Amino acid sequence: MLSKVKVVRDALVPIGPKVYHYHADGPQGNYIVWAEDNQGEVIHGDGELEEQGIQGTIDYFTRDEYDETADKIQDALIKAKIPFAITSIQEEESTGYIHYEWVWEVV
Repeated sequence: MLSKVKVVRDALVPIGPKVYHYHADGPQGNYIVWAEDNQGEVIHGDGELEEQGIQGTIDYFTRDEYDETADKIQDALIKAKIPFAITSIQEEESTGYIHYEWVWEVV
């Protein structure tokens, strides 16, 4: 399971210096937070677990409108063959950040 999750980390780390796992402690500037959240698709055979997918989220926080880093995140996921869906893009009025959120799954 953990080797599958590390593929996501390895895809994101080259994008920028501010990539956090689970939460960001006092972030400044633009940053990425990623985490595994739950079990995804599973395949059972003969009463045993054959394959286990892990789902998670990637959140990108930016103050730059039309920030190309959002495209870089998607390109990195495509290159690593990690299926994903963007689930939200919103402006957080309280922080001034534009917040992108993707759901991913590794098997």
